[in-house]
Amino acid sequence: MSIDVRPSPQALETLDWDKGDGLLPAVVQDVDTLQVLMLGYVSAESLAATLAIGHMTFFSRSKQRLWTKGEQSGNVLVVQSISVDCDADTLLVLARPAGPTCHTGAESCFDGAPKDFLGGLDQLVAVREALRPSGSYTTSLFEGGIRRIAQKVGEEGVETALAGVAQGDEALLGEASDLLYHLLVLLRARGLSLEDARDVLEKRHR
Repeated sequence: MSIDVRPSPQALETLDWDKGDGLLPAVVQDVDTLQVLMLGYVSAESLAATLAIGHMTFFSRSKQRLWTKGEQSGNVLVVQSISVDCDADTLLVLARPAGPTCHTGAESCFDGAPKDFLGGLDQLVAVREALRPSGSYTTSLFEGGIRRIAQKVGEEGVETALAGVAQGDEALLGEASDLLYHLLVLLRARGLSLEDARDVLEKRHR
């Protein structure tokens, strides 16, 4: 099941707080890359705070108080969804990190935690669109307009097809990579994302 990001006393009542003496472990994943970012513990009070403010709030066992991730660094975890496991005693949180999650400055508290690179690239494209840093090829594409971006997708599509017919694997992979990147830019230029395309594929699969 999933818990609505808004406060919901009914959802809170389904959780088994007794098993962990009032605390539940919460595994946090990056909503875009699905990389496991950290493990923390929540109390009923900290979960209610999470649902109220939208930023992941834990119960610090060492400090014995509520602790919102990023309250000092600014690297908050913006909650997208919360799911409960089959025993109602563990939470899976999908969040969008505002910066490195680990206190060491690493993306994840788990060294080498796997992630979806394409999802991360999609978010990088989104950042490039918003900030438009000078000297960035992605910035130049956005500033060139939708027609220019669509033209590049068409060119890369043709080159990918030709490589598939007449060139080796390395050339095909190179052209396919170019096509995927430019397609992400095109989707973003239209206000869409990789996740939107995934949703369509998932619905078709069902």
